[in-house]
Amino acid sequence: MLDAIRSRGEARLFTSPALLDELADVLTRPSATKRLAIIGRMVREVLADYVEAMEVVEPEHVPRVVPDDADDDQVIAAALAAGADWVVSGDADLLTLGSYQNIPILSAAQAVQRIAG
Repeated sequence: MLDAIRSRGEARLFTSPALLDELADVLTRPSATKRLAIIGRMVREVLADYVEAMEVVEPEHVPRVVPDDADDDQVIAAALAAGADWVVSGDADLLTLGSYQNIPILSAAQAVQRIAG
């Protein structure tokens, strides 16, 4: 997906410190490091690529939106702070919401489809 976005110069990506921390945690789990090893990537390389592609925003407020996972509220907070056009996630709880405050929540496949337009 990052390659698709990079090919479109007008696209901007946003994250927050809380989301970067969560990504680092997920990528250092054994299941993730095994998958990364299969494709010949190291955790630090993936994180560096991600950080390079992103603009970091600092949400002032984290709304309570996702009933079963407060961590997912960080995604919503970052989208609101960035004034995002849409959220891209593979998280079922977020995808089930469909949108929040008129910000559509899309799967990676849906986002790539929109980018390729």
